[in-house]
Amino acid sequence: MTARFRALRDIFVSLKLTVALLGFGMVLIFAATLDQVNLGIWAVQEKYFHSFVVYMPIGQIAVPVFPGGYLIGGLLLLNLMAAHVFRFALSWRKLGIQLAHAGLLLLLVGELLSGLWQRDYHMRLSDAETKNYAESYKDNELVLIDTTNSAFDDVVAVPERWLERKLTIQHPKLPFLVLPKTYYPNSMLQARTKGAGSGADNPATAGFGETVVAIPQPVTYRANESNAPTAFIEIKTPTASLGVFLVSTQIVMPQEFTFEGHTWKIALRPRRLYQPFSLTLLKFSHDRYAGTDIPKNFSSRLQLKTPDGRDDREVLIYMNNPLRYAGLTFYQAGFENNDRTTILQVVRNPSWILPYVACGLMTLGLLLQFGLHLLAFIKKRAARGASVSTAPREKPASGTPLRPPLPAQIKPVRIRP
Repeated sequence: MTARFRALRDIFVSLKLTVALLGFGMVLIFAATLDQVNLGIWAVQEKYFHSFVVYMPIGQIAVPVFPGGYLIGGLLLLNLMAAHVFRFALSWRKLGIQLAHAGLLLLLVGELLSGLWQRDYHMRLSDAETKNYAESYKDNELVLIDTTNSAFDDVVAVPERWLERKLTIQHPKLPFLVLPKTYYPNSMLQARTKGAGSGADNPATAGFGETVVAIPQPVTYRANESNAPTAFIEIKTPTASLGVFLVSTQIVMPQEFTFEGHTWKIALRPRRLYQPFSLTLLKFSHDRYAGTDIPKNFSSRLQLKTPDGRDDREVLIYMNNPLRYAGLTFYQAGFENNDRTTILQVVRNPSWILPYVACGLMTLGLLLQFGLHLLAFIKKRAARGASVSTAPREKPASGTPLRPPLPAQIKPVRIRP
């Protein structure tokens, strides 16, 4: 083993590194908690915990100022693994500690996988409405839909980041090019007045863009607010341009155009997660405590149905009782529209079971370790009591009066008459 490898090993197995990383983690959590007022929960997670380095903007430059959650968690993972390999020896007496550390390792890995794989969506269902898709909270997509065939819609979805980067979109199913011209991450739409909306800021020449204009707005990160992105998209054929369309999440209805006998729709909407089953809202219940407006219970009774008919049943979702089906978890999140529309939070997290297993391992390990120490203490105490009870006692000589022994700190004093 070379000296360089020993030095590297000593760094990773060092207890000082563990304490330093835990201190960095506490500072990171404290800073993220304070910054949540400005950025909101989603942006804070991305900036502080789902990153290797935390950056702070200074002027027009982003400067790295602190290690991120991935870096701190990854070093803690390596530190714990190195300590087990080079420092801790496997033994039955340390089995509880080994299980507790294994649970901690699994917890770190589970958090990493959750940050990489977990996706959050929502589903709004009104009375008797049926849906087979959920919508993202923060991600959007540009969709071009061929509605010529009455039996189905042929959809081409483009990620929002392509619009932001102004990448030319060419797809085998599209007989034209899609050219993003301008992208606003947040905007406000206003009616287009005479003489307004022309020029580079409002280049729309077709669809709703002829009657409205988009005014850029600062990006918001507050939890109770949402951004309304807008983009200007040009549809260009090999011979001519079909116009520049203004698309926005504020425009509910898709805009139509025709090309070569096909009818197309274009829209900017929240990114959808389609499911191999459908949910129909049968009844939403919003119970309150008698004589007050304090909520007592939220519950949604749904009809779950698969296209092949193998699963057709009623399910009830209420607080702390989600529906887990096909790798998705449906939680009761809220309601709107005078109790006629339920809002379900939909979470896809393939590693959701890992934190539960990790906590179970740590609990079992701690109970086992404390149990072993308690058992050893009881055995040791019992052995000490047995040795005292079996020790021989001295018998006083005949005629010698018995008297209690004097305490060690008290000495006899002889008094002369």
